Amino acid sequence: MSQPNPQIDQFLLDGCMRCSLGATPACKVLLWTDILEFLRQLILETALQEERKWGVPTYSLNGKNVVMLGVFKDSCVLSFIKGQLLSDPKGLLELPGPNSREGRVLRFTKLSQATLLENDIRHFLQEAIHVEQSGKKSETAPPPQVLPDELLQKFSAHPGLETAFFKLTPGRQRGYLIHFSGAKQSPTRLSRIEKCVAKIFEGKGMMD
Repeated sequence: MSQPNPQIDQFLLDGCMRCSLGATPACKVLLWTDILEFLRQLILETALQEERKWGVPTYSLNGKNVVMLGVFKDSCVLSFIKGQLLSDPKGLLELPGPNSREGRVLRFTKLSQATLLENDIRHFLQEAIHVEQSGKKSETAPPPQVLPDELLQKFSAHPGLETAFFKLTPGRQRGYLIHFSGAKQSPTRLSRIEKCVAKIFEGKGMMD
């Protein structure tokens, strides 16, 4: 069993504190406290180390992130970083989003959903640990990167930006491209890119 981290106790009380609703009754973390506490206890029974990264509970093995807890307005999730590699004969795991490849989540809106799946959750946790220990990696080839024209413009406007962008990890590059391309209008894309220029030069990703 792993040791509980006081920072996660604080998370369950106040939320992630990444927005102005943190530590208020309107914080979305408080909508799912009972489910999050139940999931946390199951995870703490494993060898995973409890940490707080990006403001949320993150569980790692030998420094590698394995699972995370996440909250939304309409649900909370147990997220498996290498979920694509887990066996899922019942089809319980979901893609986190349309652009996801490797990660998978279990999504909950009621504590009863989580308690009903307790044995399945334990199985997924143990399998996720075995996957990390084995060093397995996804064989899914990432889709080709499509650079928006606005980013190419910024490469020309900011000397060294292109080099800095391609020095980022593939995941960070992809995060930026999803963010930039999500804007429908060119001026909005240009504005999004300009706001991220400093972070790209610093080697940081969208969530860093």
